[in-house]
Amino acid sequence: MSQNDYLALAELNYKVFRGMNQDYIQPDNWSIIEEGFDKKRVKSSESLFSIGNGAMGQRANFEEHYSGETFQGSYIGGVYYPDKTRVGWWKNGYPEYFAKVLNAPNWIGINIRINGDVLDLNTCQKISNYKRELNMKEGSYQRSFQATTLSGTEIAVQVTRFLSLDIDEIGAIKYQISPLCSDLEIQIEPYLDSGITNEDSNWDAKFWNTTDVVSEENQAFIQASTMKTNFATCTFMQSQLYLQGKLVKQNPRENKKELSIAHVYIQKVKKGDTLELHKFGGYVIDTNHKKEDLITAAKEALKKATDFGFDALLEKQKEAWNEIWKMSDITIEGDVKAQQAIRFNIFQLNQTYSGKDSRLNIGPKGFTGEKYGGSTYWDTEAYCIPFYMATKDQNVARNLLEYRYNHLEKAIENAEKLGFSNGAALYPMVTMNGEECHNEWEITFEEIHRNGAIAFAIYNYYRFTGDYSYIPEMGLEVLIGIARFWQQRATFSKPKDKYVILGVTGPNEYENNINNNWYTNYLAKWCINYAIEQLHKVKDGYPEDYNRIIGLSKLTDLETSKWKDVAAQMYFPFSEEEDVFLQQDGFLDKELITVENLSKSQRPINQKWSWDRILRSPYIKQADVLQGFYLFEDHFTTEELEKHFDFYEPFTVHESSLSPCVHSIQAAKLGRMQQAYTFYLRTSRLDLDDYNKEVEEGLHITSMAGTWMSIVEGFGGMRVIEDKLSFTPKIPEQWKAYSFKINFRKRILKVTVSSEGSKFELEGGKEDMSIRVHGERVVVKPNTSIKI
Repeated sequence: MSQNDYLALAELNYKVFRGMNQDYIQPDNWSIIEEGFDKKRVKSSESLFSIGNGAMGQRANFEEHYSGETFQGSYIGGVYYPDKTRVGWWKNGYPEYFAKVLNAPNWIGINIRINGDVLDLNTCQKISNYKRELNMKEGSYQRSFQATTLSGTEIAVQVTRFLSLDIDEIGAIKYQISPLCSDLEIQIEPYLDSGITNEDSNWDAKFWNTTDVVSEENQAFIQASTMKTNFATCTFMQSQLYLQGKLVKQNPRENKKELSIAHVYIQKVKKGDTLELHKFGGYVIDTNHKKEDLITAAKEALKKATDFGFDALLEKQKEAWNEIWKMSDITIEGDVKAQQAIRFNIFQLNQTYSGKDSRLNIGPKGFTGEKYGGSTYWDTEAYCIPFYMATKDQNVARNLLEYRYNHLEKAIENAEKLGFSNGAALYPMVTMNGEECHNEWEITFEEIHRNGAIAFAIYNYYRFTGDYSYIPEMGLEVLIGIARFWQQRATFSKPKDKYVILGVTGPNEYENNINNNWYTNYLAKWCINYAIEQLHKVKDGYPEDYNRIIGLSKLTDLETSKWKDVAAQMYFPFSEEEDVFLQQDGFLDKELITVENLSKSQRPINQKWSWDRILRSPYIKQADVLQGFYLFEDHFTTEELEKHFDFYEPFTVHESSLSPCVHSIQAAKLGRMQQAYTFYLRTSRLDLDDYNKEVEEGLHITSMAGTWMSIVEGFGGMRVIEDKLSFTPKIPEQWKAYSFKINFRKRILKVTVSSEGSKFELEGGKEDMSIRVHGERVVVKPNTSIKI
């Protein structure tokens, strides 16, 4: 096919996706907006309007009672439950549990009665002027509507909610109710509830043990601990009632039960007046406080919040988000949907991980749902670290690498369970504490490429930050464990006279238990060579660290010679006829029917087809070979990339959230800007437009970092070459201009690209910065800009 044929195919593919998506989110540069109430959209919107602050998060559930379909979800960072794995058979090495991201006790609840009627949007006679807005610029969520209850009373409601970045144990709600047609008696009942469950429980197990329910005036506390893992938590609240802006001094009636506590306020409200409840709540946990001091810690958090008051704390929230946006914002002129999408992705990434706590990581659903379980996948190293390195202090990225070092012993234990020895390390596909907890055998045992992502992240961190200290202090031990694994995992094939790696699953999970996945084999070879290179470097430059590490690992020259042998003789499947590396042995044995011949009614195939049919098909969930070409771009020519891109992309269904961003970056490199733009929209609006028909389960947080990469590395062409930033800027024809900032080695460079050219501005500092633009050296002086 010609290049025009491939572009036409990409357009067709995109139109298929567009025909399958939802389209109710209103275009806006800074907000996610839903207008009009639709019961069918409630669960999807609960995901899309989720909020978080790095320490906790919650879906956008209604505060008042809702009897319709809903997915209740509040989550605390690092708190999990080891749900027993549910399988029909058992194999040696199989994880004993699947770590659940726990639905935590609910603190946002506020029951409302209007003249005795329960306010329930599922049963109201009429709902009008319904609107939700996620204000990404300021970090708050608002909802408003007018409702007619079953008995005909009419009210207007406006709610504002946020999770504080300044006091990350605190969330705040302002709930306002106004009678529209007559005076009303309003009962407002803020509550806490620990009688909650997970939607994804394997055995309907009880996850929480409630130990104490306490009420003191307008404060309440529920102490509960997780079963098995024994995390101790205290969920708390404090409420204040206002009428027409004036504090109502009213001692609430207490409604206390075994698993819940409510405070009941009753107030007569005149037509047109506004009753307003300010509710502060949140969680304190024993990983940050002593167990016996949890209620005391909760009271201290509440005092901080109430001393500010709702409005002042909201102003602090706006200031905190303003600081975040100063560095991480990407502006796009001329394309509102593209602008909205990138800010939504950046917003959710910052809500999920702040970098303050090296014990935490970036779960694939963040704080927006329970699917997948675990807090850490290979997504962090392969996709997320570049975003956090470039938009925050480098210590944030270093904390993510430190997280893996702290789990090295568990990675060695994981490998031992599968029969490996001598300190070989297999990092988990899914984990909370370093122990593998994924419950699908074809991934648990076979998707071993995740080991390579850890090693690549170490290389990538040093390449970008110039901070080599991590490698002698921590990273070299990780690299040794990984190299040992690859050497033991490879098998020498006499017929091929090469080392092969058998029985694996690559990033493309639509191919299970195959031999010689090209991406996996290439990573194995690279990891071994990189580990050897760093051994020499640490020996020469950091002899004390080298001697310590050799003493701990008992590494010998004989062992490293075995590593070298495996790396030097690694086998890579290749087709002479097609002149491309093959995704794995036997790929050409498949019936090679391209995606353009798939009916729209059959998409997504992972929801329409049996796995038997998927595994026999040529369809690719996400790039394997192209993922390798992305990571090791400098190992291959542009001509080789083009040939492989044109061969594999027509078979790719992009049903992994991690797929379109890589294709967007590579299409941009190849100068195919319409195709790159199409893939950008696919990755950036994956959740907003619900391409995969699963957004109600939660957002795709980790792939959102790939969206950032699509612009910065794809359109901006940013690379680190010979220790300097390099750019090859391009711009989609749909955009007038775009801009982003990069924090490179503690210097902030702003890049602006338009159809007329590119501008580079160095913010602050005293030293000039040398960069490359389209291969030419350019010097940028502090606090000045240069146009290219």
